[in-house]
Amino acid sequence: MYLEKINSPKDLKEMNIEELKKLADEMRAALLNRLSKTGGHIGPNLGMVEAIIAMHYVFNSPVDKFVFDVSHQSYPHKMLTGRKDAYLYEEHFHDVSGYTNPEESEHDMFNVGHTSTSVSLASGLAKARDLKNDNENIVAVIGDGSLSGGEALEGLDFAGDLNSNFIVVVNDNDMSIAENHGGLYKNLKKLRESNGTHECNLFKAMGLDYIYENEGNNIENLIEVFTKVKDINHPIVVHINTQKGKGFKFAEENKENWHWNFPFDIETGKVSLSFGEDYGSITGEYLLNKMKKDPKVTAVVAGVPTNIGFTSEKRKEAGKQFIDVGIAEEHAVAMISGIAKNGCKPVFATYSSFIQRTYDQISQDLCINNNPATILVNGASIYSMNDVTHLGIFDIPLISNIPNIVYLAPTSKDEYLAMLDWSIEQTQYPVAIRIPSNDVISDNRHVDTDYSNINKYQMDVKGSKVAILALGDFYQLGEEVLREIEKELGFTPTLINPRYITGLDKKMLTELQNNHDMVITLEDGILNGGFGEKIASFYGTTDMKVKNYGFKKEFIDRYEVNEIMEENGITKEQIIKDILSCNL
Repeated sequence: MYLEKINSPKDLKEMNIEELKKLADEMRAALLNRLSKTGGHIGPNLGMVEAIIAMHYVFNSPVDKFVFDVSHQSYPHKMLTGRKDAYLYEEHFHDVSGYTNPEESEHDMFNVGHTSTSVSLASGLAKARDLKNDNENIVAVIGDGSLSGGEALEGLDFAGDLNSNFIVVVNDNDMSIAENHGGLYKNLKKLRESNGTHECNLFKAMGLDYIYENEGNNIENLIEVFTKVKDINHPIVVHINTQKGKGFKFAEENKENWHWNFPFDIETGKVSLSFGEDYGSITGEYLLNKMKKDPKVTAVVAGVPTNIGFTSEKRKEAGKQFIDVGIAEEHAVAMISGIAKNGCKPVFATYSSFIQRTYDQISQDLCINNNPATILVNGASIYSMNDVTHLGIFDIPLISNIPNIVYLAPTSKDEYLAMLDWSIEQTQYPVAIRIPSNDVISDNRHVDTDYSNINKYQMDVKGSKVAILALGDFYQLGEEVLREIEKELGFTPTLINPRYITGLDKKMLTELQNNHDMVITLEDGILNGGFGEKIASFYGTTDMKVKNYGFKKEFIDRYEVNEIMEENGITKEQIIKDILSCNL
């Protein structure tokens, strides 16, 4: 077995082409070995095996520096840089993260999990090299889907003005997560069809040299191409045409579903896990029905259509009322402001981790203009993705402190759909809704259909001594705390569903002072700048004791939810202990 003998890229350089081809087969088998048991990014990694072998064969990492965009295609790179055991042996599967990580290896330049960043990051490495009068190769790897992101185009524009070595490998498999969208992909198609000779060339237009390789999974050809560009004295794009999911028929035949997947059976392709009702499917069904009744309703996504349940079939059914802007969240927010301004009803949905890219557009293009568009924030929770590059717990301070926007936190399926329906139909505010992440919960609690009375909290249980303000998907934790207080302390506290993240119900908060000594806030996000601090500030000059429960401001990686909850003191037992210490 060749892979077992690879401890660093130097071990490749003594191998011949046939041996490298066998190594590629072994690497694909190792990828499927790990991914079938852990899940992860399948299609992108399978498609880049030969290219990464050729890069490490030709260049001299870590002296020559590789920067991988998104890191979706970095698993083969990890195998060749001393981390093969994490793909060969189950007991080592969790030794590495799913993204490049400098803490793991000197061959990883950055901790990267967001898209469209590699050209900009690598251009910084190149600029520093030039300032120091060094001479290593700087190589940025970026997929065609990532080119739709604004930062990628900004990086390429800057790179075209460099007068030194800079190599951009464009991995073109004619796919983003789903199909690509945008005019630049028409040019990529012309370049593929013309074997790179078409007179219209977006890379050359930006001042970059250009070379094309149609057989992006041919090791021999790739070695020849990379050898040509090694030590080049100006910026160049190496455009390679690869097959996403290569070597695994299910990933080759259904590229969208196999971009990332849960653990699966290699022989049948059947996913090992089964799932019940989810908010993505619920949202997709709701919006599709809404679209059929109202041609002005439009669903907008940024390269992640299934985050709200829009499978390829549903996208076709929605027709022009469904818009995928590609990986361009900033554009999406500005565009929905324009759609709303011109009398239609846009709903833009993306993940909390990606909404971070849109702060300026939410503030400037949407909220200053006060246009009634809807933003759905998915995965905004400690229960969501748990790697350091995709944390969903920073959205509350980001969104809730922008004027004019109404940020809603539903606590159940019924409340979520009621808030979504109100938001689409109202014409007064830009609205964001924090989609719950703690399972789909249906209960018999009262749900309003009109949320125009902004910042009016809902008191679900009227008690005394302690008031629990349980926000969004921490509402159910609030119910647990209530029952624990009744059991352990012998009284019934007040339980409040705040609903509005962006403002205070001053009337209700003031009235709580009549028969309450303590207010507890529960929020599924960081405390700094969050919901609870606003409540604490309100009571600052009074005798009311306030205890905020949420998460400390830190980057956490591959965590266990229960451990993080306990670390931050957010268990019912810890909360009861805190109440007892206050001697109410």
